[in-house]
Amino acid sequence: MSGSLYPYHLEPAKVRAEFFRLLPISLFVMAFGAAYGLAAVQTGLAPLEATLMSTLVFAGASQFAALGMWGQEVALLPLIAVVFAINSRHLLMGASLYPMLRELSPARRYSILLVLSDANWAVAAQDYQSGRHNLEVILGGGIALWLSWVGGTLLGVYFGGLLQDPQSLGLDMVLGCFLLAMALGGKKSPRVLVAWCVAGATALLAYRWLPAHTHVVVGALAGGAVGFFWLEKAPS
Repeated sequence: MSGSLYPYHLEPAKVRAEFFRLLPISLFVMAFGAAYGLAAVQTGLAPLEATLMSTLVFAGASQFAALGMWGQEVALLPLIAVVFAINSRHLLMGASLYPMLRELSPARRYSILLVLSDANWAVAAQDYQSGRHNLEVILGGGIALWLSWVGGTLLGVYFGGLLQDPQSLGLDMVLGCFLLAMALGGKKSPRVLVAWCVAGATALLAYRWLPAHTHVVVGALAGGAVGFFWLEKAPS
């Protein structure tokens, strides 16, 4: 009975393959993990605290934001608000994967979402556009990204002086270029181009006029609205 309700079965061989598929981009994630580890100890976190934050939170941008608000007295509610705003895009990422996720049992569904990030979501979304249901990349690729983030944090905590400025190497552009490549590799049509343009323009306006860290969600909602009301409703 449960098999008919949840027909998707994660294949160990595919999970391993997706782990190695995302391993190259994970190496760049490690560099930013090292930058976070260095910043964390300079802010005053103990090595164990910095490592546990990366292990349990696994959210690079919000971890850096939390360090900016760290002190002897941490304002808890503003900290929660900032972290939620930065990570609210995960609500949309999870929703976009729901047509596949609903084929997994709830326990497995929420377990693999623990390692959902921008990179493995982008690959899964592109595969879905191509007609492939590939949740193995969420799990396998997510594990590769998580291990690299935690490993990078450890390197930064103990050997941070070796990589004090990853931006000087251009590493800050790697993930952005990777996500752009995933977008350009997806479905191509004038309607899709309009949706991307609406999302980008709205995000830029939101970045200029709305509270910090809300532009990603606002842009995604605008582009998603175009996709839903125009792309999906377009006559075949």
